[in-house]
Amino acid sequence: MRFLLLLLVPLQALALTSEAKEWLAISAQLEPVQCEKRQLRRQMAMAQVQDQGEEMKKLRARVDALNRNKETARLEQRLAELHKRMSDGKGGMRDPGDLDAISAQQRQAFYRCE
Repeated sequence: MRFLLLLLVPLQALALTSEAKEWLAISAQLEPVQCEKRQLRRQMAMAQVQDQGEEMKKLRARVDALNRNKETARLEQRLAELHKRMSDGKGGMRDPGDLDAISAQQRQAFYRCE
């Protein structure tokens, strides 16, 4: 039984499209930046609620600096292109296995960021 389970894991990885594999690789590269942006957005929301204008300016400047990074912008643009290629045009994915793998990676990244 264990052997069968071990055999299934690599088969799932092989079932991914080349676009999904590239998406996963790029997402892994962008994870630290995306995590930092998520934390900054959370801090900005708190600063806005607490009416801290100066803190908001500093946080926005940090987000803007992250967005101006050419390598990050290039990778994010590539993700947008891959998303279009993987989309079925109706709000879903052409290959459900791709969506499962991407969703799992995003969940794991979310919890690592916390």
